[in-house]
Amino acid sequence: MLIRIFTDGASRGNPGPGGWGAIISTEKKVIELGGRKDRATNNRMELSAAINALEHVREENFANLGDLAADDKKVQLFSDSKYVIMGITEWIFGWQRKGWKTADRKTVLNRDLWERLANAAKGLKIEWKYVAGHTGHSGNERCDEIATLYADGENVHLYSGAREKYPIKLF
Repeated sequence: MLIRIFTDGASRGNPGPGGWGAIISTEKKVIELGGRKDRATNNRMELSAAINALEHVREENFANLGDLAADDKKVQLFSDSKYVIMGITEWIFGWQRKGWKTADRKTVLNRDLWERLANAAKGLKIEWKYVAGHTGHSGNERCDEIATLYADGENVHLYSGAREKYPIKLF
């Protein structure tokens, strides 16, 4: 069983009003998620999208999948943020070893969110995949739309239902 997650974050100003969007998809089901902060940076919103999507998968035991860490269940998480991808797959290990300090001994920015992301990802078989933003990738484009609408304080209609009825072709 494969769970595909698409994420994106946006801020109007850096910092400024921010929003995040995520799409969670299985063979049968699609759920869109999103949220807003009155004052945020783009990086915080990118992290928030990944965190909220993974926490949702865990909390909802998505599509009654049972043990998400089981061998036949995989998660692919697509993000246009190299900050998120590199941070969770490479940098975080050094930060943790060094007491949440960077190579130049400065405090790691967004530590609270990095710790939440590490906890949300713990035990899951996640393939972190970079996708270039604003290049026509439908999952990323929809997440960008959700994030931007939230950042702008607009009303957002989020889809939750059968994958066959989802109006966007993700692949």
